[in-house]
Amino acid sequence: MVIGLQEKNAVLNADFLIVLLQAGKGSHIEFGISLGQGKKIYHYSQNEDVNNFETTSTFYHLSEVENVLKPLMSL
Repeated sequence: MVIGLQEKNAVLNADFLIVLLQAGKGSHIEFGISLGQGKKIYHYSQNEDVNNFETTSTFYHLSEVENVLKPLMSL
């Protein structure tokens, strides 16, 4: 319980969030908290799968989210 509270507070105190796909369920909870707080979210994927609306979330395409689609080694 303490770790969850610390993680929640870290997200609330952050200026922005970076999500690296393939992300686990905790990352998506942090994504939702950040989105609800109006924070900028940088969403990184190595491929175009994020643009397949049948398998990903439409939340990835809101104005608060900047999708970065490129190989990890090029960052």
